[in-house]
Amino acid sequence: MSGVDARRIGLVWSGLLLLAVLLLPWFKGGGGSALTQALEGRVWLMPLVAIGGGLALLSAMARDWRIHPAGAVLVGAGLVWLILQGFAIGLRGPAIAGLETLLPASAAGQPGFGWGAWIAGIALIGALADLLAGRGFCRGERFAALSIVGIVAALSLFVFFPILRLVATAFVAADGTVSLAPFAARLTAPELWATRCLTGAGRCGVVINSVILGVLSATLATALGLALALLVARTDFRLKRLLRALSILPIITPPFVVGVAIIVLFGRTGIVTVELAELMGVRPTRWIYGLPGILMAQVLAFAPVTFLVILSALEAINPTLEEASTTLGARPVTTFRRVTWPLLRPALAAAFLLAFIESLSDFGNPIVLGGSYDVLSTRIFFAVVGAQYDLGHAATLSLILLALTVGAFWVQQRWVGRASYVTVTGKSDAGLTAAVPPLVKWAAIAAVVPFVVFTTGIYAIVLVGGFVGDIARMDLTPTVAHVWTAFSFEITDRGVQLFGSAWNSMITTLWVSALSAPLTMGIGILTAWLITRQDFTGKRLFEFGTLLSFAVPGTVVGVSYIAAFNVPPIDITGTLWILVICFVFRNMAVGMRAGVAALAQIDRSMEEASQTMGAGGGRVMVDVVLPLIKPAIFTALVYAFVTAMTAVSAVIFLVSARHNMATAYIMGRVENGEFALAIAYSTVLMLVMMACIGLMNLGIGRRKLGRRSALSKGKAT
Repeated sequence: MSGVDARRIGLVWSGLLLLAVLLLPWFKGGGGSALTQALEGRVWLMPLVAIGGGLALLSAMARDWRIHPAGAVLVGAGLVWLILQGFAIGLRGPAIAGLETLLPASAAGQPGFGWGAWIAGIALIGALADLLAGRGFCRGERFAALSIVGIVAALSLFVFFPILRLVATAFVAADGTVSLAPFAARLTAPELWATRCLTGAGRCGVVINSVILGVLSATLATALGLALALLVARTDFRLKRLLRALSILPIITPPFVVGVAIIVLFGRTGIVTVELAELMGVRPTRWIYGLPGILMAQVLAFAPVTFLVILSALEAINPTLEEASTTLGARPVTTFRRVTWPLLRPALAAAFLLAFIESLSDFGNPIVLGGSYDVLSTRIFFAVVGAQYDLGHAATLSLILLALTVGAFWVQQRWVGRASYVTVTGKSDAGLTAAVPPLVKWAAIAAVVPFVVFTTGIYAIVLVGGFVGDIARMDLTPTVAHVWTAFSFEITDRGVQLFGSAWNSMITTLWVSALSAPLTMGIGILTAWLITRQDFTGKRLFEFGTLLSFAVPGTVVGVSYIAAFNVPPIDITGTLWILVICFVFRNMAVGMRAGVAALAQIDRSMEEASQTMGAGGGRVMVDVVLPLIKPAIFTALVYAFVTAMTAVSAVIFLVSARHNMATAYIMGRVENGEFALAIAYSTVLMLVMMACIGLMNLGIGRRKLGRRSALSKGKAT
């Protein structure tokens, strides 16, 4: 980059910083800029004004401000002071010991950051990225440096900082003092670790309950997913299309729906329960509430997901290995046991881990079907929103939940080991896929057929229940009263007037999903490009940071955001933006992984050709990379959108009366026993999601390689 370009870009960042400190409101609620606030008594803001002026002067006078020693000093001092003046002052004044002598009494009650502080932070981060690029970071590629520094800053603020704040909150006593004693008392409470249920002497603690549920749910869901995958990939089973269709339904199903449908079928006055009582004289009980009901709902919800994981691995196995085993005289059972099964170990471990973590963080099914069976997710919820607000107790439980998920990752790595499972190479493949042994086939059918029947019954309840009088009492009179209660409207002279009770939550959900999905996809794909196409110091640590937010259970994310963003300087709890931010950094890892997989199939020479012609990193990204990875873009966009529409474990802590979400509304209806209204809303939500996914497919289009599309338009000659 020439000295003129460096000076121009430096003036852009310094001008943005001066705009923030001289003109924009520094705090929420008005009060003037940083300069105005400093002149009125908040003198600790004056250094930022001086730093902005100094950076502008240096950019204008120096040949290349990025390599000038004063440039690093000014940018570093600006970032440090911005963070210090924001986080050192609490609601009651200086929060760090010793600052009382430096900050006046007017520091008490400082509000949260306003537009001025946020723009100043962006300007300083941009200047830092430019400075690093000028000193050789990312080989001087400014776009890559800016992307890396920006993503690291965002991860630090919205992933690492909330987790650290959560850890600190766990050591806070009821009177607000910091001590190890309250954490130790909460951690060793008998109600957490009791094992009486294992000996039949009583109930187990909440941690033991969660682990038992997680292991059982993950084991059954993985086994059922394996059976589904074997039938689809290695047999002539006639219902393959139906099995693939069933794998999509849980992705677009709101979390409470399955639990409600199970109650309608097997509750004390459920359809199946009443029929059994009349035909066989079985006395109705509440057996569905507790471990059996939660386990049934979780296996039903997680088995299709484990099926997709195992199916992808099963279809990727090179068939020549199994054919070679058969050629050497091995029986089908021996081939399956010695060849196929070992190659499925990574997929089985990944499926089990996914189901285990989802079970631990699942909130919808335990809150509906839990009864007296306590698990960590519901206990954390009631610690925050219950009669006794105890954020310290919720933080301790969240750390236990986080430790369990991290432990599951470690166990998975130990079980899979460092062995190689590569079977697809550059050599030609002419092998035939081996069918599973008859014994395995019939065992899989025996497991899958009841699952198909049960799932069909559940979704029949979902599709019908919202449009009949009362399906729980077999009142099948067609009606749209439930939908009209939720989404009634009236067309008047003033336009369309919305009166339904669910409009607020639906509109908020659509806004949050529409805002978070493109951001999630964009950051995820950009991160994938940086990881696969750039070489820089700390690359592995950067990749780990992007995956951390996805590994953290949603319940922990929600509690950590309350601990971090419920007080100044970043007091965004109760706003629309905290919901958007939560989804963006919770799901960006999916977009990153989809992008990494897509970029691995694209030769770098295509991008290098553009760079040779003088295109910068940003131009190459837009004109070359993005058109070639449209499938990954579609995957990331759909996943982010659907997750934002149906998530509950994280956002249940972050919704407010003004910004309510669809899942929170459905939960309220379930708690009030309004099952028909909850089912009707869920059905509408699923239809809306399918329509939006169709529009995304049309908007993104398909990747077109070569000239096949052009040739198909012409006539054969």
